[in-house]
Amino acid sequence: MFEEHLLTHGVTADQIISINFEDFDFAHLTNPQNLYAYIKEGLQSDRQNYLFLDEIQNVADFQKVVDSIFLKDNVDIYMTSSNAHLLSGELATYLTGRYVTIEMLPLSFREFVTAHGLENRLAQAYRQYIETSSFPFVAIGDLEPSLISDYMESLYHTLLLKDVVARKKIIDVMMLERVIRFMADNIGNELSTKKISDTMTSMGRKINVRTVESYINGFMEAYLLYQTKRYDIKGKQHLKTQKKYYFVDIGLRNYMLSETSFSDVGHVLENVIYLELIRRGYNVSVGKIDKVEVDFVAQNLDGLVYYQVAATVRDEATLQRELRSLQKIPDNYPKYLLTLDEDPAADFEGIRKMNALDFLMGKN
Repeated sequence: MFEEHLLTHGVTADQIISINFEDFDFAHLTNPQNLYAYIKEGLQSDRQNYLFLDEIQNVADFQKVVDSIFLKDNVDIYMTSSNAHLLSGELATYLTGRYVTIEMLPLSFREFVTAHGLENRLAQAYRQYIETSSFPFVAIGDLEPSLISDYMESLYHTLLLKDVVARKKIIDVMMLERVIRFMADNIGNELSTKKISDTMTSMGRKINVRTVESYINGFMEAYLLYQTKRYDIKGKQHLKTQKKYYFVDIGLRNYMLSETSFSDVGHVLENVIYLELIRRGYNVSVGKIDKVEVDFVAQNLDGLVYYQVAATVRDEATLQRELRSLQKIPDNYPKYLLTLDEDPAADFEGIRKMNALDFLMGKN
């Protein structure tokens, strides 16, 4: 899209070098010497150049090539990678302070609704959103269920086998799959590496804590899994224990569990809200105050916002329980209670209760 933008705003085709390293036509360029020679030959000496390198991690020692090209005054470089390995290690050292990272997520609920024209049928749209997928190929492709399943299988194996197994050199793939499925079944629950290790061991497959930690790091580097730490609201500091994990896409999670389950609708909603807060540029933590928990503490340069998430609070006891956590917070930052209840927005002594789908549509 950006290449097209450049071409319609005065940039000529010979100023753009675009290479997709998953395209076999460019297989010879995965050699760093060949890549450098190819790029250097294509550069225009008297004009600005735009270099697009897609899936750059497929090139051996790509960091050295990029750094050499980066030294030239008339080159803008754009790189993509499907995992967080891109700016780790040597490249981060070479380009410290000279790059901007943009992390991408699948489609938001609002984007999904807009693509399908479902602005007046949000409940239907939400069910479709979490049953199928938020990945663009599925979300806007209007695919048959069998094709969605095939795509999810392909995506799962790409993320797990290519981005985790191959790069981490993991031998016990079956254990890796057991761990990721366990975590898929426990989104929104407090987990520790020891708890995961003990659970796997109790199921007859022994695994140590260090291996579990390595697996989780691999899932996170592949952007399959997101980790959120606990935050002591009174002490204003992060805690080291009992983190929570959320999946990049509920449809992919459904595939891993071999089912579309609404028995944990609250945790699914929590997962969707978490990703939305990340999209909006917040740093997100799980809040702890005294012995109760606040689902999300969202922080940016403007301050904090607190969110409690529940599928429904129409039962008075449930409503009071969900409000209690927010009521304990002594500061005056905004506080929200988000639910799937199709009720008018309400205010409880400064705590705003609103429909979660309206929130996801940006109506807050």
